Amino acid sequence: MKQRILLGWGKIVVGLFIFAFGVHLTIFANIGLAPWDCLGMGLSYHTPFNYGISMTLIALTVLGLDLALREKIGFGTIIDALLTGNFVQLFNSLNPLPLNTVLWRGILIMLAGFVFMALGMAVYMKSEQCCGPRDSLLIGLGKRLPRIPIGVVEVMLWAAVLLVGWLLGGPVGIGTVISTFGAGIVMQIVYNLLHFEPRELKHRGVVEVSRVLISK
Repeated sequence: MKQRILLGWGKIVVGLFIFAFGVHLTIFANIGLAPWDCLGMGLSYHTPFNYGISMTLIALTVLGLDLALREKIGFGTIIDALLTGNFVQLFNSLNPLPLNTVLWRGILIMLAGFVFMALGMAVYMKSEQCCGPRDSLLIGLGKRLPRIPIGVVEVMLWAAVLLVGWLLGGPVGIGTVISTFGAGIVMQIVYNLLHFEPRELKHRGVVEVSRVLISK
């Protein structure tokens, strides 16, 4: 059991690495901010906080919503918080190519990014040690809408986030619109191909896993 947990941590790291590469591609596409980033930028316009702090506050708020939806907080959540942003920064720093400036190429790059994001999420969720705050919110909402495909639930969630970001004055571009509707559709296609349904996973929280690790 302990070996399975430790192997799960490895899967989480690998999954987040793949996911972060997908995020990097959506940034490299250079055709507009994703909905969550639009919300963070919009919030920064109306508060004394910069973009980074605004995104941190949003993450904490989302974490509160996860708890309200009775989603567990596990080692996957912690590892996500510690590694994902750093992995994205690593890819951004190491990319030797100039930032994309061609619209059609940017759309293709962004769609490829969605594929890697979906694959990464599938890999790290299969460890069943919980998700990052935003993914936990997606799963929590998905459980309450069991008849709606999880990809469609993500489209609904991202559309709501985009609406709030736009109302706050956050920048919206064609990439923002593509992200709002395209990411969920690509996710659903990838998960159908993998026969993966994240709402069926039985996640274990920090307390449950810790008890196993410290047991004899």
